[in-house]
Amino acid sequence: MNHAQLTALGRALRLLGEHGEALNADTPDARLHEVRADLRRALDLLEESVTTAAPSTRCAEHPNGPVDTAAPDLCLLCETRRRAARRSEINGPAANPQPATGPSRYGVRADRPQPQQRWLPELWNGQEWQLCGTPRRDRREAELFIAAQRRGSRPAMAYRLVHEFTDYEVLRVWGTPVKVDIEPLGNL
Repeated sequence: MNHAQLTALGRALRLLGEHGEALNADTPDARLHEVRADLRRALDLLEESVTTAAPSTRCAEHPNGPVDTAAPDLCLLCETRRRAARRSEINGPAANPQPATGPSRYGVRADRPQPQQRWLPELWNGQEWQLCGTPRRDRREAELFIAAQRRGSRPAMAYRLVHEFTDYEVLRVWGTPVKVDIEPLGNL
């Protein structure tokens, strides 16, 4: 509906409202014929301005969708969604009804391991780096663990934090690792 149609229709409806207020038991027939003509004019204006079909449902989302007479808003699509929600509340979620296809020569996503991001606290034992605590999912938690180890009663010579995410990357090193010979007197 454009602005001119909207203005004309509003004017015609206001005129009909004035006619309605003026009606009483002794209104002459000439006045009723005038009301009838104004009503026809308003209906013609309304007919010209309406371009779409009348909504078949009371649903704002699917006004011209399929009708379900049992639904409160007459919308079959919304009622189907509501019924599925009620069913899942009672029966639990529905199983995936998709048929299984033949095996892929490349595998499926669920077969591949998921990439995991972990932070590994390690200590230098004099020969090599070894894991000194459980791998952590949070970097800050791993750094706090290493700080607590360094303050402990028997701290190692050096600690490091290794980031593991499909590959390894040394993030930070505390102390200096020095190779220590395990044999006394230099293996003499």
